[in-house]
Amino acid sequence: MSIFKLIIKNAFRHKLRTGLTILGLVVATLSFGLLQTVVNAWYAGADAASNTRLITRNSTSLVFSLPFTYENRIRAVEGVTQVAMANWFGGIYQEPKNFFPQFSVSNNYFDLYPEFVLPDDERIAFQRDRKGCVIGRKLAKLYGFKIGDIIPIRGTIFSGQWEFVVRGIYDGREATTDSSQMFFHWEYLNETLQKTAPRRANQVGIYVVQINRPDEAASISQTIDNQFKNSLAETLTETEKAFQLGFVAMTETIVVAIRLVSFVVIIIIMAVMANTMAMSARERLAEYATLKALGFKPVFLAKLIVGESLLISFAGAGLGIVLLFPVAHVFSEALGKFFPVFRISNETLVLQMASAVVVGLVAAIVPAVRSMRIKIVDGLRSIG
Repeated sequence: MSIFKLIIKNAFRHKLRTGLTILGLVVATLSFGLLQTVVNAWYAGADAASNTRLITRNSTSLVFSLPFTYENRIRAVEGVTQVAMANWFGGIYQEPKNFFPQFSVSNNYFDLYPEFVLPDDERIAFQRDRKGCVIGRKLAKLYGFKIGDIIPIRGTIFSGQWEFVVRGIYDGREATTDSSQMFFHWEYLNETLQKTAPRRANQVGIYVVQINRPDEAASISQTIDNQFKNSLAETLTETEKAFQLGFVAMTETIVVAIRLVSFVVIIIIMAVMANTMAMSARERLAEYATLKALGFKPVFLAKLIVGESLLISFAGAGLGIVLLFPVAHVFSEALGKFFPVFRISNETLVLQMASAVVVGLVAAIVPAVRSMRIKIVDGLRSIG
């Protein structure tokens, strides 16, 4: 009988114990992968940020806006190629639970975001319609929006009942691109405010600044901010990634806690696995002593134990990895509005497989060493 057949027979000699151990490994691996995916989803915006885009906002807080007259002065800075404007709208569609991001943007906004793939005819239709809007594919699927549909939005920051006509549906160029947003014309918002709330008109939430060279981001940012130093609305310019990480920092404690829990799960299942292997090895001391008496080397016994441990570990981890995909899909469908990008990364899969190897090896260390050191007489005397 080959060593591989012997490992398989040993692993499933106690089917109930092995089955429960594998089940525990499945749950642990699945939980680890899901928690890691949640953490990655938290950082999705920052990871997808471009290194050629800067964000200029009010230095006091995002709550405060900037004059729209800043655009020409920012555009004149050396190294700046384009400048787009955006305002957070924050309206409600039908009822509060139907939350999705809405932005009023300048006409050139999509020039700065090539990852938003929008057909030319739909972009032209959007530019021609003052009340037109562009929505992401995920948002369209979630609420069943189609080209030509009217979306009623009740304003919160900008009060009133607003209506937008879907003129375009964009797709993400990459799987990590957020396609759950809505964009409409900044001019439409501004013109309405000029009539209803003149003091709030001609204001911009953020400027998106495109630059030529990423290595000049720091110097360009400083130049922009120096222009508005000591003004009534000083600016803070930073890279798009730093801007996105600023939001993540608000909930960083939660993210760290989730990451720690994911590793604690692995440590717990490692202890369970070690206990299983210790029980199995203790029951077979007489068998190991017999094998030694027949001339088998201690290394052969260690291979049996390590192989059995790795087999059980790989079986549980493999099933956990396979189940992660449908579970993540269900999770994404249920909580997609909170996690616009919920994707299992290759890094998560590698970590799951690496965890399986570590659990298998660590759980086998003590039993393997004990079997190698056992004396033949002591082993044959053992009852198990």
